[in-house]
Amino acid sequence: MKKNLSLLCVLGCFTQPVWAANNINLTNFLGAGAAAQADFKAFSEDLGSALSYKPITPPTPLGVTGFDIGLEVTSTKMRNLAQATGSSMTNLVVPKLHVYKGLPLNFDIGAFYSSVPTTNIKLYGGELRYAILEGGVALPAVGIRGALTKLSGVSQLDLTTKSLDVSISKGFAMFTPYAGVGTVWVDSTPNGVPPLVKESFRQNKVYVGGNLNFGLVNFAMEYDKTGSAPSYSAKVGFRF
Repeated sequence: MKKNLSLLCVLGCFTQPVWAANNINLTNFLGAGAAAQADFKAFSEDLGSALSYKPITPPTPLGVTGFDIGLEVTSTKMRNLAQATGSSMTNLVVPKLHVYKGLPLNFDIGAFYSSVPTTNIKLYGGELRYAILEGGVALPAVGIRGALTKLSGVSQLDLTTKSLDVSISKGFAMFTPYAGVGTVWVDSTPNGVPPLVKESFRQNKVYVGGNLNFGLVNFAMEYDKTGSAPSYSAKVGFRF
């Protein structure tokens, strides 16, 4: 029980800043004049980083009967977030419910849903992962992942991300560190906010993390840098 309370306290520290957030309103960029499109692109780059897929799990396959279910939060430092929301926020904190399921032949699938309190941000996404190497006593696990996410709830903005990455992990008793590199493609389309126009771009992605398993209870933390925006994530749940 004490361990569970400690993990929930960590998650609470991540989510605390989100209560000051406001809705995304792209008309806030129009006051910048000629710089409006540049500000919108910078905002889209960091929003794409914040809302792109965060695995927060090692590439070791779960197996046919395996599940990984958790509550997680991701905090991303963003440029122009204050301008987009009309607030003083510089970090976007996104809570998620995340579920992974093992499949035959070293495949895993995953999906998540998020609704960010006090904002109009809703988000969902999914992944398909294949373990090239299962890992074992002497060998690491190596996996390749394809994932996508989609923003909903913001009537002025359609934003989708697609990503491809490869990751490696090696278990040591209860602790499994992992790391990965990849690419994220972002499409950010303003709706009904002329003169802003669509931005499409690609960003490089690197991440490192660690997974701790205490029987059924599981805890993971991850650092991710997609483009120029850093993100910090924590997850607590059950992995079996």
